[in-house]
Amino acid sequence: MRTTKTILLKSRPEGKPQITNFEFTTSDVPELKEGEVLLATKYVSVDPYLRGRMSDAPSYIPSFEVNKPMASGIVAEVLESKHNELGKGDYVSGLLQWKETQVARGVELIKVNADKAPLSAYLGVLGMTGLTAYLGLTEIGKPKKGETLLVSGAAGAVGSVVGQIGKILGLRVVGIAGSDEKVNMLISEFGFDEAINYKTNNDMTGAIAKACPNGVDVYFDNVGGEISEAALFNINKFSRTINCGAISVYNNTELPKSVSVQPFLIKKSALMQGFIVSDFADKHAGGVKQLAEWYSEGKIKSEETIEEGFENIPQAFLGLFEGNNKGKMVVKV
Repeated sequence: MRTTKTILLKSRPEGKPQITNFEFTTSDVPELKEGEVLLATKYVSVDPYLRGRMSDAPSYIPSFEVNKPMASGIVAEVLESKHNELGKGDYVSGLLQWKETQVARGVELIKVNADKAPLSAYLGVLGMTGLTAYLGLTEIGKPKKGETLLVSGAAGAVGSVVGQIGKILGLRVVGIAGSDEKVNMLISEFGFDEAINYKTNNDMTGAIAKACPNGVDVYFDNVGGEISEAALFNINKFSRTINCGAISVYNNTELPKSVSVQPFLIKKSALMQGFIVSDFADKHAGGVKQLAEWYSEGKIKSEETIEEGFENIPQAFLGLFEGNNKGKMVVKV
């Protein structure tokens, strides 16, 4: 029987994940059944939300099982097929296991076109990342032309797309990132109006106030923690805060002490809403169509940090918590 390299969750992390939480092994590749395809992994997405799945705490998505394969968004090539609509040589994307080759059901995959965009883009701006940015901003943020949009984690996968969409929609866009290089990238490459380096600013409340002199109408929150507390002091009447991620607290081993949000929301008649992209599943098709249109017109750029090698998938994931990525972090296999 054919075998393949596989990456397992060896143990659940306490605090920040370590390379020792993963195990490399081999597993059998079963024979194809009707409706299935044999896939060769080409690109693997690593995302902050995977940290939550490594724990056994209840969440919006099931936890990974110890001694079972990790999984994430993957673009793969069809090697063999027993599915009517997928043939050898086609490329597909889907939520797949961290294996070099594997069998999957065709109905759970989406066919992608390598001629219209780089394959890695289907894990980023034309995939879950782009949809998260677009639907979170438009469905919850409900932006109006001329308003101020503040984005934390702005140089990351979702944040960089949010800012670009904000500019398309006529907003004044301010980003928060963790280095001068990233700050410059936000302005020069993605068209942000201003950007703040949180690592060199001891007064984030004041820094946001200076960068957003008219206050914050829409805050797209990718990080949580102290940065988001500083944003609260700058929100406008009827502002909308979109809670997309909280990477700053994912590795905490005890509950953080934080500012109470209620007085801010009450005084400003403000909205704060968390979401996951599947909440808007009925709008995914329309969202992908709009993103693809903007991408083809050059209105949205796809920034990626690409690591190479199947063996480097865990290290690329760990790099997210060190801020090693600019834009979407993917691994080319």
